[in-house]
Amino acid sequence: MASRAKQSQFYYVARYLVHAWTTVPMRVKAWAPVREEARTPPPGRDKSSSPGNFLSLLRERARVWKKSKHSRAPPPRAIHFNDPDENRVQRFCSNRISTSKYSLYSFFPRFLFDQFSRYANLFFLGVIILQQIPGVSPTGRFTTAVPLLLVLLATAVKEIIEDLRRHNADSIENGRMIDVFRLGIFQSVPWIKVVVGDIVKVRRGQFFPSDLILLSSSEPQGICYIETSNLDGETNLKIRQSCDQTANISKRSDLNLLRGKVECEGPNTRLYEFSGNITIQNDRPEPLSANQILLRGAQLRNTDWIYGLVIYTGHDTKLMRNSTKAPLKRSNMDHVTNRQVFLLFIVLVTLSVLSSVGSSIWNSFFEDESYLSLPASSGAAAGSFFLSILTFIILYNNLIPISLIVTLEIVKYVQTYFINNDLEMYDEETDTPALARNSNLNEELGQVKYIFSDKTGTLTQNIMEFKLCSINGHVYRIGVPPSEDGHASSLKNIQMTPLQDVLESRHQCRDEVMEFLKVMAICHSVIPEQTRDGVIYRSSSPDEQALVNAARSLGIVFESRTPDTITIDVMGYKEEYKILNLLEFSSARKRMSVIVRKPNGTIKLFCKGADSVIYGRLHPNDPLSKVTGNHLERFAVSGLRTLCVTETVLEEDVYEKWSEKYYQASIALEKREERLDQVSEEIELNLCLLGATAIDDKLQTDVPESIEALRKANIKIWVLTGDKQETAITIGYASRQLTSSMHIMILEGHTPEEVHRNLGEFEGKIGQANLTKKNKAALIVDGKTLEYALDPLVQESFLNVALACRSVICCRVSPSQKAAVVEMVKVKVKNSITLAIGDGANDVGMIQAAHVGVGISGREGLQATLASDYAIAQFRFLVRLLLVHGAWNYSRLSKLILYFFYKNITLYLIQFWFALFSGFSGQPIFERWTIGLYNVIFTIIPPFVLGLLDKDVSATSRMKRPTLYILSQCGESFNTKVFWVWIGMAVFHSAALFFIIFYGLSHEIPFSDGKVAGMWYIGTAIYTATVVTVSLKAALESENWTWVTHVAIWGSIASWFVFLPVYSHLWPGVDLGVELFGLDTALYSSFYFYLTFVLVPCICVLPDFAWKVYIQSVNPPELVRVKQLEKLAEGSKKPVRYEHLDEMSVQYQHKRDRGEDEEGSSVTFSGSSFGQPESFGQRGYAFSEHDHTINGEGKELHKRDLIRMPSSIANLPFGESS
Repeated sequence: MASRAKQSQFYYVARYLVHAWTTVPMRVKAWAPVREEARTPPPGRDKSSSPGNFLSLLRERARVWKKSKHSRAPPPRAIHFNDPDENRVQRFCSNRISTSKYSLYSFFPRFLFDQFSRYANLFFLGVIILQQIPGVSPTGRFTTAVPLLLVLLATAVKEIIEDLRRHNADSIENGRMIDVFRLGIFQSVPWIKVVVGDIVKVRRGQFFPSDLILLSSSEPQGICYIETSNLDGETNLKIRQSCDQTANISKRSDLNLLRGKVECEGPNTRLYEFSGNITIQNDRPEPLSANQILLRGAQLRNTDWIYGLVIYTGHDTKLMRNSTKAPLKRSNMDHVTNRQVFLLFIVLVTLSVLSSVGSSIWNSFFEDESYLSLPASSGAAAGSFFLSILTFIILYNNLIPISLIVTLEIVKYVQTYFINNDLEMYDEETDTPALARNSNLNEELGQVKYIFSDKTGTLTQNIMEFKLCSINGHVYRIGVPPSEDGHASSLKNIQMTPLQDVLESRHQCRDEVMEFLKVMAICHSVIPEQTRDGVIYRSSSPDEQALVNAARSLGIVFESRTPDTITIDVMGYKEEYKILNLLEFSSARKRMSVIVRKPNGTIKLFCKGADSVIYGRLHPNDPLSKVTGNHLERFAVSGLRTLCVTETVLEEDVYEKWSEKYYQASIALEKREERLDQVSEEIELNLCLLGATAIDDKLQTDVPESIEALRKANIKIWVLTGDKQETAITIGYASRQLTSSMHIMILEGHTPEEVHRNLGEFEGKIGQANLTKKNKAALIVDGKTLEYALDPLVQESFLNVALACRSVICCRVSPSQKAAVVEMVKVKVKNSITLAIGDGANDVGMIQAAHVGVGISGREGLQATLASDYAIAQFRFLVRLLLVHGAWNYSRLSKLILYFFYKNITLYLIQFWFALFSGFSGQPIFERWTIGLYNVIFTIIPPFVLGLLDKDVSATSRMKRPTLYILSQCGESFNTKVFWVWIGMAVFHSAALFFIIFYGLSHEIPFSDGKVAGMWYIGTAIYTATVVTVSLKAALESENWTWVTHVAIWGSIASWFVFLPVYSHLWPGVDLGVELFGLDTALYSSFYFYLTFVLVPCICVLPDFAWKVYIQSVNPPELVRVKQLEKLAEGSKKPVRYEHLDEMSVQYQHKRDRGEDEEGSSVTFSGSSFGQPESFGQRGYAFSEHDHTINGEGKELHKRDLIRMPSSIANLPFGESS
């Protein structure tokens, strides 16, 4: 509905006007291409069919403007040294930044547009307009306007407070001071006055005011160290180096004489890429890359000062370009609520039309009565009919709750406070609490059915320890033997020599080992940092840090590096290698290389990376490829992370030719990265394999227990990793993602047709009848095969097989594939809430694609956390986040929404019952201001108590009994059926309240002096009974009684009894409540009044009470039985004995998945592809640099054990449905 609403004419007119208002002054040149493109009709439409009216033109221009805004690449720019006039002509963006949502002149139009984009507010605005028509409104002109104004005022105050914080932060940021070189001297100016082309001096500890090109620094060769934690969350230092032409600038006189220009790409969002050239005087252009750029938000560290040229300012900086809002996510409950609001609106209009028809029929019976002044002509009657429809729409408008939205926002905001302050989700080691970043999805946490998890840093600690290596065909170790360290038995029969013994003796392989360790100490991006305790290594890759530390422990010490050299200490002797080229790691390359000139003048290329890319670049006759491959497989089966180490000698002439091609690619302003990758491919060939490394990564605390609890909660977990297949399977067993009773199905294929054929065979073996059931099988698929499986023609079969398995593990997947898998399940599997959890930048895509994104504050930076909806420090906290907070929030918000609609319909439907007796005249039975204050004062507190404090069972019980989560997961508490049951209950209560009191007081004499009850007396009595009834209903729905609950329930009733006598005596001093003047005396002196507000509410809630007693006494569900056990334990002051509960809940057993050892699975497999593991130690996945893997408990696996497609699929022993 929301998407269709955006196509409405109102939407496009409003969006156009708001944008025009809030973006003044707008650059005229930005609209030039828009106007040009708008003249050309889109494909498939000729000029004769082009939109001819104003609204169509607005839509077309908005489409073209949005397309041009996001698709046009900013033009390259040229920045001149010490030439402000030339730079000023180009009209670069100012350095002022604004992160606020509103400004002084844009607040009202933008705020009102946002608020009235909501259906409910827009509807009430229409009602307010109708109330201003003379003779139409039966409830006065302002009875809807005042409550709506209060709701908007509360929302506006919240928006203003939040935006003032942004404004204050912006003022502090813009007001920071920096030294700028102008007129031959350095002047201290605020950041806001820095312009493109300025040369700034940044000192140690200062932040960079804009994006800069590093010209020189206090360090040799123009290097400096920066910290980018504000950009990517990484606290390790990074090195930057100026170009050779400016590295020696150190004086103001040098800056004053500096002439030339920088040509670079336009502003963009790529944080880790930059393409440009610098030309000093008339020298040869020198390429600029990301190694020379200093980004706004980064901090200068371990360097006294730097000079930098400003190239991007303000909102053109990469930091601000990346400061985009995460995609708007709305919960499933919001969508269901919106649908019901729309249906209620249809009911409201239907009631209004029926009432208007009734009015016309009544008028036809009494048209001869002149004193009624009924319309005489047919035209007047028709006009009266439509006016009466408007009258009844106003009278019944409160069937849709006016304050529901703002109440939900406040309640959800407070719920995030509960999450943020839950000490059970606080990690003491890292001093990291849980953080709710998006309150819109609180209830969504209670409905998750699919979890997509990264592994390294998510399931594992991401703390790497070098364990084993294969050098020259032999396996070596550091530390204790595998048999003593808990590794799988696949390593027990391998002869291993301690590396330290080899280095300390004249071992025959000593030279090969030394060469291997030298490559480990040279081929990396680690930066040494001098501290009081000595040199420590900083790196964004824990794998690299582990390798360099291992080399240091063996006497090959990485000491220092400059942009041109790297120095190592080899057993006490210094060796300096000149760095010729550094071919950096990327997720596409999966390797890194460094070309160095050795002290003896030889040029060598050192390369390390994943075996999947290294083996294709080895020399065809490499003698170690086979034996090392076997070692790699056994390392991976043991759960260790692996990578290959290689080298090759380059001839001088070959290198010179390649170096020129590399230089030409490095100065290209367009597609530089692609060209550099292509050139790098040409030199990384005919490599000589030196060996392989194996690194251990430990599982996080309680990961296996957490996965088991989530599975018992009927949540299916898919692991998406970049690591090797064998390692992924091993870690699956360690984390209990896989069990010995499962059959492992490995999907392979080299074309979409082959993958589709193999999936068809899987489907045939499982059986069509079992595809929709839960089978004891696991599907393993690698990234290459996954690419074909996600093909539109294959996707349906892949999804069918995946959903039929209990576990799915995708190996060697890229970040885009992770997002694609999540999007597939999100779109294709109806009524299933997806959650993605990860800790690295490569997880951002899937986190944003899922319904709920959870980031882990890990060692790979804060990118995932910044893109997430919720952030936690450990995977185990996810269990409490879902099973406790998610289930509670779902239950609380369900009751809040249902109760809100219930109490409104209970009161305002009485107006319809009264219309049956008032000739459908539109006369309200309640005083106009009491109608408006019903939601604002007398019934406002119980919804807050239900939404914030209600608690069905304790957190301990929910953690001990994960199956309780299924109730909220299946949407049992809030769906269309439950919603209309509550509506039916409200209709019954409203009818009982009206007819019992109306007939009871209409035919009896309520006063001792013989006076009869009038309309306002009856209406006020009904109103009083309604307030009591809805309060008692809230009491029946409350599961957790505290003193706040008592105050809310009984205080709501008391507030009306306090309000009535005060309001009844305002007139004539205040022109309010004239209809109720003195009515309190009449009510409080009548016995029948007390009888009505005591007896009638009890009659109304009696069926509800009886049903609740029945549910708790006869065949109670598991949730009720747990609550009963808690009450018994509380009375006896003993712990809850959960073993007294049945293993399966009677009402929900068909929806449960209690784990692999539980009876009732859809398909039973005879036998297993794997034997019982001999031991479980904590291991990890295979190596994938910067996309780390986890370490769980190992199990011996061999390729012969795996069920592979298509050879062994025919022998899969699938059982029949049990």
